[in-house]
Amino acid sequence: MSNKKHTVNIKDGNKKENDKSKNGTDHEDDIKTNKAENNTEENNKHKENETAVLKDMLLRKAAEFENYKRRTDQEISNYIKYASENIIKELLPVYDDLGRSIDSVNKGETKDFETLKKGILLIYDKFKNILEKEGLTEINSLGQEFNVDVNSALMQVPRDDVKPNIVLEVVEKGYKLKDKVVKHEKVLVSTEPL
Repeated sequence: MSNKKHTVNIKDGNKKENDKSKNGTDHEDDIKTNKAENNTEENNKHKENETAVLKDMLLRKAAEFENYKRRTDQEISNYIKYASENIIKELLPVYDDLGRSIDSVNKGETKDFETLKKGILLIYDKFKNILEKEGLTEINSLGQEFNVDVNSALMQVPRDDVKPNIVLEVVEKGYKLKDKVVKHEKVLVSTEPL
């Protein structure tokens, strides 16, 4: 009988060991599952934190861009608004000179024509120099072939002493600002006699 009990005990012992090994595996599985769940939770929290940080960065960058855009728009607006400031500063002395000349004539201080003429010529030269300094040049096509890019024909005049399409007379001066025509020259152009 003792053999039977002993056998049973061994079987029970094996059974307990098997249960223990099964329970150990289950326990390890539970630990692994818990770790995986904890890792997943940690990963989710980490991802949520990272998302929050990135969202905050995005909002800040968007705000910075809006501020930059607003500043740039304001600067461009001011540049356009005050673009003529430099030329106005250059022209103010000419304007003042003209005013002084008119006052002088009105007060009777300038009585002779030659003095008035000299004063007006000085003001004209000053004005012309300012415009030339800014890049304004006069178009002078007199005696040259008509050019549609710089000339505007008012009338064609039949002439047998000049070849056709030659500028005979400049009725109104034209001007270029640097390389751009800002005012076409109005001219009379020769044509073949009828």
